[in-house]
Amino acid sequence: MLSGDAYDLEPDADLDAMAFRGLDLTGRDASRARFLDCEVEDCDLEGVVLDGARVLDTSWTAVRAGALRAPSSTWRDATMTDVRIGAFTAFSSTWTRVTVVGGKIDYLDLRESTVEELRLENVTLGDLDLSHARVRRLVVVDCDVRRLDTTDTRLADCDLRGARLSVVEGVGGLGGAKVTPDQLLDLAPLLARHVGLVVDD
Repeated sequence: MLSGDAYDLEPDADLDAMAFRGLDLTGRDASRARFLDCEVEDCDLEGVVLDGARVLDTSWTAVRAGALRAPSSTWRDATMTDVRIGAFTAFSSTWTRVTVVGGKIDYLDLRESTVEELRLENVTLGDLDLSHARVRRLVVVDCDVRRLDTTDTRLADCDLRGARLSVVEGVGGLGGAKVTPDQLLDLAPLLARHVGLVVDD
């Protein structure tokens, strides 16, 4: 595997089997770049732009950023481990067989995205925005989710039993998700309002 440096990240770059380790990549523009079988480890990604990028068979480990842009990007067979990201803006993206383990993401924006086989494990999520997205086989394991937005979301074969949910927006979009009995009790008032039930003893 070749060692990369900050100057390798540029628009339309073709990055094949490259390792980026311990680098300051602040503000680099890698719009439409293709990452294939790459490793990004212990790097500062503050302000990095990945608009339209293709991230394939690539691992991201212990990276950090206050803001990371990746709208209209494609992620396939990618892993993120112990990342610390403030706002991860990835709306209108395609995520296929992506795993996120450990770390913290304050705002994961997957609005209007197509998600197929996403596993979230031991992650602290401030805001998970799946509004207007199509999501199939999402599995959440032992995660704190302060706010989940499923407004007009289409879910299929999704398992939310491992999510500790604080706030849910767009509860009508939860159809197709598996939850625990305790979660159902917490969601009951929202579901009642959604269908117009009047609870009166």
